[in-house]
Amino acid sequence: MNLRLQAELDLSFILEDATNGFGWPATITDPSGKTDSFVVQSNDISQIIDPDTGQAVSGRSASASVRISTLTAKGFALPQGIADSGSKPWIIEFDDISLNPFKFKVAQSNPDRTLGIVSCLLELYK
Repeated sequence: MNLRLQAELDLSFILEDATNGFGWPATITDPSGKTDSFVVQSNDISQIIDPDTGQAVSGRSASASVRISTLTAKGFALPQGIADSGSKPWIIEFDDISLNPFKFKVAQSNPDRTLGIVSCLLELYK
């Protein structure tokens, strides 16, 4: 089997294994309101690097990565950041390690079509 195809298949374990891997349950909602459960790799950290000074500062950086083939199998397009505040955004919801729920909107979407993964940079959504 081609290594690219094997790497995409390996994502099912690396990305979506919530029992033995780094997978974490999440809910994704597209702008039309379609929603479904996914297993993603997520993070939500409170230290970022200030691009002007290069120093670590307090801030919030959240992201979620999801397998493209799982999105398409469930009838979803690739998530996108929607800059228009009057339009409904893509929403990704997941709990932190203490099971506190958080709701985020997709600010930026970075698909890797070689490997078959889309990484989404998130902003807290109210």
